Amino acid sequence: MLDTTPLTAAVDRFADRLRAAPQSRLQRGAAAEGLALARELSVRAQRVEEPGAEPRIMPDAGVFAVADQLTVAGHDVAQALETAPSAEAGLDEAVRLVKAAAARAGV
Repeated sequence: MLDTTPLTAAVDRFADRLRAAPQSRLQRGAAAEGLALARELSVRAQRVEEPGAEPRIMPDAGVFAVADQLTVAGHDVAQALETAPSAEAGLDEAVRLVKAAAARAGV
C-alpha cells in the first residue's frame, strides 16, 4: 500500500492556512485557489475510483467552506491512491499541485 502521508500533510497544512486567513485574503483569491485545487483533487479521486465515468464537479460552497472542501478532496484522492496500481507518480504530482496552489494563494 502506498504511503500518502506527504499528500495528506500538505493538504492539511494548506487547509489550516485557509482557515486562519482573514476574509479579505480569502476574497482576494486564496479561496478561489483552494477551490480550484479541491476540484482538481476531487476529479483525480473520481478517475481512480470510477474510470471512464464522467467526474462530478465540486460546487462552490463559499469562501469559509473551501478549507473543508480541500480537506475532503485531498483525503479522498489520498485514499484512492493508496490502493491504485502505479499510483506513485500520481501521488508525487498531487503533492506538487498542493504546494504550488498554496504558494499562489499566499496563505
